[in-house]
Amino acid sequence: MALKVELKPGEKLLVGNCIITNSDQRTRLFIEGRAPILREKDILTSETATTPAKRIYLAIQLMYIDEDSDAARTAYTELSRDFLEAVPSAADIINQINNEILTGALYKALKAAQRLTEYEQELLSHASARRTSLPADDENR
Repeated sequence: MALKVELKPGEKLLVGNCIITNSDQRTRLFIEGRAPILREKDILTSETATTPAKRIYLAIQLMYIDEDSDAARTAYTELSRDFLEAVPSAADIINQINNEILTGALYKALKAAQRLTEYEQELLSHASARRTSLPADDENR
């Protein structure tokens, strides 16, 4: 069964190692075969991977695009270990990512990594909200 992808005008799509850019009209593509496919909105670059969870996503993305990427696997292992040390509450998500990688389901690992990014953002939001609700040093005296 073919994968149906609808692209907005100007939207980009990664298929294998190729970037496809849509023209100025909405387009529907049917893609058959086994190649990594990512929409533009799901692609991270080293410049946009600005948080630890996004760097984990980027490492998985690189594994997904090039399954023989030992450097990406090594980076993922180190990044996920460091993340887990800093955020032990993310163990369930990291374990799910690890399981998907071990079974070769790299697209599913990417989806789990998106959840990790959302979880990280949630934690950062809570931390910044708590920071603004703390009394200033002058108020404690």
